[in-house]
Amino acid sequence: MSIRGRAGAAFLRLPTSVQRTTLHALGKYAPWESQFRHHAPTVGTGFRLGPPDFVGLGVQKAGTTWWFSLIAEHPNVYHHVPFHKERHFFGRFCIAEFSDEDAWEYHRWFPRPDGAKTGEWTPDYLHQHWVVPMLRVAAPDARLLVLLRDPVERFRSGLDHHRERGEKLTPMRVSDAFARGLYGAQLARLESCVPRDQVLVLQYEACVDDPKRQLAETFQFLGLDDSFVPTDIRQGVSRTESPVRLPQPVRAQLLEMYDNDLQLLATSHPELDLDRWPSFSLCSSQLPGQ
Repeated sequence: MSIRGRAGAAFLRLPTSVQRTTLHALGKYAPWESQFRHHAPTVGTGFRLGPPDFVGLGVQKAGTTWWFSLIAEHPNVYHHVPFHKERHFFGRFCIAEFSDEDAWEYHRWFPRPDGAKTGEWTPDYLHQHWVVPMLRVAAPDARLLVLLRDPVERFRSGLDHHRERGEKLTPMRVSDAFARGLYGAQLARLESCVPRDQVLVLQYEACVDDPKRQLAETFQFLGLDDSFVPTDIRQGVSRTESPVRLPQPVRAQLLEMYDNDLQLLATSHPELDLDRWPSFSLCSSQLPGQ
């Protein structure tokens, strides 16, 4: 169990392009690729199937691959190899009915030995409004993880993500990148469906500054031994060689547009240190009476 878990964690630390090339050579494709075939892994002797123990919901370009790889390295976490961190299972149900059979199909992606925990992390789930109600049916007891990043930096990095894949920055993609940073509204929607104590909200910046402490909190939340410390714990978000640069007027407009949502997030999640985010500090300094 631990060998496969560590192999999976090591695989996730490889550059994305190397992961993709390796999986394609093995005939394995990601759920969003046209060549993907929806066949769940074969279950070995002594393995059980069922809802995932944990699901990461968001957000894109906030260090989720790094954090998931650290979780996957825990000796009591199992993932079949080769595997994808992101299942994107619920995306196809955006305008389709979700049945009990579909829930069982989701369970088939999570084999594990007795005593082990397993899960996935698809950063799109928090943004996709239809996912949480379906997840409540498919995995009602799963622990839910959300990792946030300064929304303006997340917006810029989201545009980098499209450009690195050779995609044009169309108005639709830019609008989508902006909407993904409305954390206050997305968490309010999530927590209207799920008990608050079933959700752990983390900040990428805090994880970078003190990964050991933040990971111990994550392990505690997942019911894992929090004394375990993975190797290469200080790896973070990969950097692009030519990042998208936002002109100052664009940044100022984004700050204004994110302002109300950031205030909502600060009110609903006072445990977060939003002063770590330049976007929040700038918005706060511009509020009346400040």
